[in-house]
Amino acid sequence: MRKWIAGALGAAVVVGGTLPAVALGGEADLTYHGYVTMGRGEVNVRLTPWNRGPSGVQDATVRLRWSKPLAEEQLLPGGCARYDTSTVLCRTGVVAPMGEGREIHLRVHLADTSTDEVRLEIDSPWSGAVDRTPGSQQVLALGTGDRYAF
Repeated sequence: MRKWIAGALGAAVVVGGTLPAVALGGEADLTYHGYVTMGRGEVNVRLTPWNRGPSGVQDATVRLRWSKPLAEEQLLPGGCARYDTSTVLCRTGVVAPMGEGREIHLRVHLADTSTDEVRLEIDSPWSGAVDRTPGSQQVLALGTGDRYAF
């Protein structure tokens, strides 16, 4: 079990594993669209889950894994929790069949603020739902402050 700072008020959240993705009917196909920016060791991510499958999703977990370690303390939005040194998990909430979910916005700080690039891997750890096209999305962000879409 790990204890990390999370939530708008910095409340402690205890996380021991991944949060499951639960499909209402059985087959979902989640992808994520958004962008990432980076500058001075701060990484800003906005993403929206899209379900291209015939079944709705009550709740799923999006895993955001950075190629560099994150700073020890993070202020994360509600529904997000630190998993390990370079990974954050966030709940997607309800995602309708053939529809989009709510936007997730988070800002994290890298342990090394002089880093000039970071790779972000985005995927959904599945449990209890069928995903016919599992896999991850990856985006490389340079420390220029530019938006990199995915």
